Amino acid sequence: MAYQIWKNATDANPELNKIIPDLPNVIYATKQNDEAPEKEGVIVYTRTSEENDVLAWVDNKGKIITQSQHTILKAAQCTPDTEPKYKLEKHHELVKSGIDFIREEEKNTGGSLGKKTGVKYRVYMRLDRYCKEYEGTLFVNEQLKKAVDDIYKYPLKEFARETLNRQLKAGISDDQLASLVISLREEDKLAIVNEDEQPNKEPQIICSLGLTNK
Repeated sequence: MAYQIWKNATDANPELNKIIPDLPNVIYATKQNDEAPEKEGVIVYTRTSEENDVLAWVDNKGKIITQSQHTILKAAQCTPDTEPKYKLEKHHELVKSGIDFIREEEKNTGGSLGKKTGVKYRVYMRLDRYCKEYEGTLFVNEQLKKAVDDIYKYPLKEFARETLNRQLKAGISDDQLASLVISLREEDKLAIVNEDEQPNKEPQIICSLGLTNK
């Protein structure tokens, strides 16, 4: 959906291919709320520390309306003729409400697996599948289950990230991968479980769009 909207826009105006990527972060604008007139508010686009892109739409009281990508992108879609409007009086307060929601959601859902192409996601998915396939056998022990749980909940240490990435590229087998993560965990080289040592989890504001009923 997002890609199609981008493609349609850039096909109609190729100059957008340069203009949009060059825009600074935290940029904002406002448009008439034609898609859902009863839902005045702000759409917030952020990127998390795990490099996940997140959209959230909050109403003018700071309450979440939806995180549905399809719904939000449809509401945000503009044409070359879309007229800019004055920002909502509480625009920046509403952006903060959206960011607070995203931050709290990340905390409550535990660690993110990040991009599907990332080391963390690939290792977790392989080992999760391995554990389900060999559940009840000697191959799946408590040490492996705890290691897989840590991979899901916490950020990987840089040593683990580099080691696992290197082994994935070398074609490591599932059995060897399981042994490797158990070893890394036993040596305290797998994940950052100490909250004080964890990297900044603050979402990065890319842009925001006010939707006004006026």
